[in-house]
Amino acid sequence: MQSSQTTHPDHAKPVDRLTADEAAWELSALSERLASANLAYHQDDAPEISDAEFDHLKRRNAEIERRFPELKRPDSLTDQVGAAPVSGFAKITHSMRMLSLGNAFNDDDVRDFEAGIRRFLNLADEADLAFTAEPKIDGLSLSMRYEKGHLVSAATRGDGSVGENVTANARVIDDIPQNLKGSPDVLEVRGEVYMSREDFALLNAMQEQKGAKTFANPRNAAAGSLRQLDVRITSTRPLRFFAYAWGEVSEALADTQMAALERLASLGFSTNPLTRLCRNPSEMMAQYDEIARNRADLDYDIDGVVYKVNDLVLQSRLGFRSTTPRWAIAHKFPAEEAITKLEKIEIQVGRTGALSPVARLTPVTVGGVVVSNATLHNEDYIAGRDSKGDPIRGGIDIREGDWVTVYRAGDVIPKVKDVHLDRRPEEAEPYVFPTICPECGSDAIREPGEAVARCSGALICPAQAVEKLKHFVSRAAFDIEGLGSKQIEAFFEQRWIREPADIFTLQDRHAAGQDQPLQDQEGWGEKSAENLFAAILQKRRIPLNRLIFGLGIRHVGESSAMMLARSYNSWSDFRAAMEAARSHEGPEWDALNDIDGVGSVMAAALVDFFHEDTARAALDRLDALLEVEDVAAPASDGSPVAGKTVVFTGTLEKMTRAEAKARAEALGAKVSGSVSAKTDILVAGPGAGSKLKKAAELGVETLSEDDWLALIGA
Repeated sequence: MQSSQTTHPDHAKPVDRLTADEAAWELSALSERLASANLAYHQDDAPEISDAEFDHLKRRNAEIERRFPELKRPDSLTDQVGAAPVSGFAKITHSMRMLSLGNAFNDDDVRDFEAGIRRFLNLADEADLAFTAEPKIDGLSLSMRYEKGHLVSAATRGDGSVGENVTANARVIDDIPQNLKGSPDVLEVRGEVYMSREDFALLNAMQEQKGAKTFANPRNAAAGSLRQLDVRITSTRPLRFFAYAWGEVSEALADTQMAALERLASLGFSTNPLTRLCRNPSEMMAQYDEIARNRADLDYDIDGVVYKVNDLVLQSRLGFRSTTPRWAIAHKFPAEEAITKLEKIEIQVGRTGALSPVARLTPVTVGGVVVSNATLHNEDYIAGRDSKGDPIRGGIDIREGDWVTVYRAGDVIPKVKDVHLDRRPEEAEPYVFPTICPECGSDAIREPGEAVARCSGALICPAQAVEKLKHFVSRAAFDIEGLGSKQIEAFFEQRWIREPADIFTLQDRHAAGQDQPLQDQEGWGEKSAENLFAAILQKRRIPLNRLIFGLGIRHVGESSAMMLARSYNSWSDFRAAMEAARSHEGPEWDALNDIDGVGSVMAAALVDFFHEDTARAALDRLDALLEVEDVAAPASDGSPVAGKTVVFTGTLEKMTRAEAKARAEALGAKVSGSVSAKTDILVAGPGAGSKLKKAAELGVETLSEDDWLALIGA
């Protein structure tokens, strides 16, 4: 058998070697795969890819975004947790967000995790820093709220902020106590609903006997059983629960993570008996190896080991990123690979016009997950060369009909690791990358120095228009219930919705008889049409950050949209500032670039969006139909710095710059990288230079580090 010995093709080369064009292209490919996999896992309980692969994708995506922050896409999943709750259940807003975990994939990642915590907290190498290590259960996250010892509600993770109300279902799970003795007045217990392998086998046997649908794996079975609208069905399913965390509490459970788990166990919850206390990365990795060795003997599925800082005071200091805690990480088990046939190469057109080749594969099971497609990245990758013309995979090209090794572990989505030349059909021809957009017939142009070809059709390209509309109604944007991707495609084809403003005039046009009645369409009835119109009406009032994100401006992701919303507060101020910065100079342009996290590329994309004639006209039509809610600084009751702009300069001696920034933002302050007339406080340590001088000239209040800590009560 002949095959390439290259296991790390060009698209997986180190991030610090990527060009900006390569990074932009890869982020585009990653976003589509991640979004699809996220919905399949969290909403449909039918994973397209394994957790290991999904985590690898998110990791690569995050690494590229850190290296090229100006390229962060508006549809990036880096700032998202889970997926929007499905209809059928009432919704519950979590009092504290349910976040996901960052991931480690090897021993070096674990050591980097520990070292990063020491840097953030400025802890010396010899200072004690202990961690808990526990198996990562492959189930469905659940949060239960107890008040005065009584279970009052239970909710799934949902999108991290809002989950599904499954209280009645949770009450019939034996591992979940209905009443607690000696608990805090308010206690939110969080953990994982799962099904044992033995119970899963028995359930599927019963399903087969009844001629009912069987489940693909225990995780799907547990998720599907918990999310039954008929609680009587849930009561017949052998669901179990491990507690491992908490949300809101009226009083601390303990001083350490391990002691808090012991407290939960004393209250009647099942906690994992394999949880151990580790004093250093070597002990953490030894526990990982021990759990991995015994993985097959466990009666439940796990996909890794979770490490958490044991000291809860340190957890509090470390705090959170946008979607993950700094004090915890999941060390995932490695994934696998398989050989299958590449049946066809198809081209997909994204909302920015990028032509992305996709391999349609004969479905193959890899590690219990069926894989049926993989990205082929770009023209060069298919041809067996990198962006510089150097060979990858030994220079072997990829053709329809080839037998290929699909590599699921790694830094990107399922990919072709090797091509097996000994099995290549004689009739297989080299793939010719299209120079014409398959959707609209416009020229597909690959600019010099770019890795990706783009459709030049812009607004006349239906694929781009549809993808922009899908983004507009996506979960983190307008999130209109009943108006998802399939409905957008259908309404676009019928010419009912061609731009965002059309969504909000849909009901009036139907009432006036300008469009065929919605209730007469296949799959729609009078009630469903009424529900859709009501959902659209509800979203005419929209928070500023969701509108900014929904506009689909290149390089503006969900967290960037919130950052901009908190900086400008109102839609009128934001739009006026973008229009005033048209020339890419002047005070508004400088103020935009001074926002911590806004780079020159993002700033240019924002300003240029508001000065493209067609986009601005469409925005004017949309603007007239919406009521945009102002977005204030983060809730920070009693904070003396809420809403103030703070700049740190010089050497901080009692906390790192990263911790100072994180704590200031948690208290509702805005952290800027430069001093201006809008700066409220300059915190200056030893070695402060030009910023201190400028603050004095502008009359900005200047504090020492000790003064700052006293001000915020630290």
